[in-house]
Amino acid sequence: MVYQKKVQIETRGHGDVHDLTRQVARAVAESEVDAGICHVFNVGSTGAIGCIEFEPGLQRDVHEMLDQLIPAAREYAHEQTWHDGNAHSHLQATMLSQSVTVPIRHNELVLGTWQQIFHLECDVRPHRRTIIVTVTGE
Repeated sequence: MVYQKKVQIETRGHGDVHDLTRQVARAVAESEVDAGICHVFNVGSTGAIGCIEFEPGLQRDVHEMLDQLIPAAREYAHEQTWHDGNAHSHLQATMLSQSVTVPIRHNELVLGTWQQIFHLECDVRPHRRTIIVTVTGE
């Protein structure tokens, strides 16, 4: 069985973080899949999906770490092509990933106590993001 749901979020631009855990858990519950996997995918190349302890310190730390590793103020080939100021956004999202897969057991996400699913906006502009949640199992 495969169940799919679209989740929409509004972001405020670079560094904006959203906890998606409840929306994803709701999709899993609606799917009625007892055992399987849940794949969460950001549609777009400048947003990232991952798992983290969703608390303010780590939210800031992830954003600051990415800005140190892949800063905006650097020469990137993407800027020479498009001149849109977001090459670092693409690279940061690629480094984290645009998706995550979580196991399902007894129609619930299998996450640790301090583990939540998050979306990080890496682009320099706000976006209306589409997140696709695909639940596969029996």
